[in-house]
Amino acid sequence: MESPLKKEFEYYLANQAVLVEKYDGKVVVIKDCKVIGVYDNQSIALIETQKSHQLGTFLIQKVASGSDAYLQTFHSRVTFA
Repeated sequence: MESPLKKEFEYYLANQAVLVEKYDGKVVVIKDCKVIGVYDNQSIALIETQKSHQLGTFLIQKVASGSDAYLQTFHSRVTFA
């Protein structure tokens, strides 16, 4: 099953350089391949955007250059036998 927000994330990736020029360090809300809001942090972005848009219909993304803004690495001491 394809992610319902895949097109919004692809929009972010395709326009990352332009978005960094405009909004570096900010958090943007993307819906229907458009930036519909710009905020200082993810909490405020969520609280404000859900007032007028249904949860699950928009992407909240921190704007930064490179892949650090959208990749997370988790480390574990678990071993598998």
